[in-house]
Amino acid sequence: MTTLRCLLLSLCIVAPATFAVAQNESDEEALINVSDGISIRKDPLFLLNLRFRMQNRMGFTTVSGDDLSVKSVDARVRRLRLRLDGFVKNDRIRYYIQLNFSRADLELENDVIAQPVRDAMVFYHFNKRLYIGIGQAKLPGNRERVISSGNLQFPDRSIANSAFTLDRDFGLFGYWTIPAGKQEVQIKGALSTGDGRGALPANEGMCYTGRLEWLPFGTFKNKGDYSEGDLEFEEKPRLSLGTTYAHNDRAVRTGGQLGLELFAPRDMTTFVADAMLKYKGWALLAEYFDRDSEGAITTDEDGSVRYITTGTGVNVQFSKCLRSNYEFALRYTKVDPAKQITTFRKRTEETLLGASKYLNGHRIKLQAYTGYRWTEGRMGLDHPGNNWTVLFQVEFGI
Repeated sequence: MTTLRCLLLSLCIVAPATFAVAQNESDEEALINVSDGISIRKDPLFLLNLRFRMQNRMGFTTVSGDDLSVKSVDARVRRLRLRLDGFVKNDRIRYYIQLNFSRADLELENDVIAQPVRDAMVFYHFNKRLYIGIGQAKLPGNRERVISSGNLQFPDRSIANSAFTLDRDFGLFGYWTIPAGKQEVQIKGALSTGDGRGALPANEGMCYTGRLEWLPFGTFKNKGDYSEGDLEFEEKPRLSLGTTYAHNDRAVRTGGQLGLELFAPRDMTTFVADAMLKYKGWALLAEYFDRDSEGAITTDEDGSVRYITTGTGVNVQFSKCLRSNYEFALRYTKVDPAKQITTFRKRTEETLLGASKYLNGHRIKLQAYTGYRWTEGRMGLDHPGNNWTVLFQVEFGI
């Protein structure tokens, strides 16, 4: 926590000083804007955007499908984050920093060292369509994962995302947008460590990730291809099709960038295909996952097992946003493990019905869902492992 305290102390010292400088300068030279977070700008020297958000939730899961007694309660601050971005000296050289402070975000649930730094990137923009970056950030993986947790229409991402997603990693990143008339093609890539955020040097293995996106009908309003639900009420159909391929050479964690350490390094490949469609308040998000690894199961001398979740997954979300800023959404998700790991992980499916009230877009909203999860393809209420869940969440941010 020493690093966090030093950083917060620095912010407390620098922010007032920056405000003082801005107040002493003419309006043409310095500007403080609070319409979208807190923005402090002094052309052409620097830009600092400061934002925070928090997610407070209460929910429970039942003992089984036919026993509605409470098995577990989820009552906590799910996320509490501080974000800083802008440029210094040259608007081609930009930075992006995101810190987290809640227990779930710190990865303490996996009994590993706390990880307060989520993103720490420096970018160089050659032009508005081509830029590169170095640091720690989300890999260009499946759409639901790359969409900010503040722009989701359900409080949680899907169980398929949890099983097969790529995550944050340290490396080199590249982004290139190619216009083609009304259409647009986006190429994204990363060369990263493959070991996740805050990882110590492990081996010479790397992760190679490439993503291609095609927007056949043109761009979405307000970058809506990376925001769930059609809050912008697109006047014409907007579609984005994407595919990702990643090869993690000698991965050391069960989920590549996530999970416990494997007892021996393993190669793994991940393929993702996804789509986002929006039109007049209707929205559809669909994702398909396929992960493979030879020797996915690792053991130690005592016979303990740690394995990579191989197999396929599907996630589909369909929603309608009303002019009153209420939204109703339905999700179906399936995780179908490969045969080699079915001893350790069962096929799991889940259906959720969600409702949201947007008070200030995704910045301030009320969300709730209820759903049913079943295993081994058997929906019967009396089947072992099946259960119900209910959850309510408040999101507040600037």
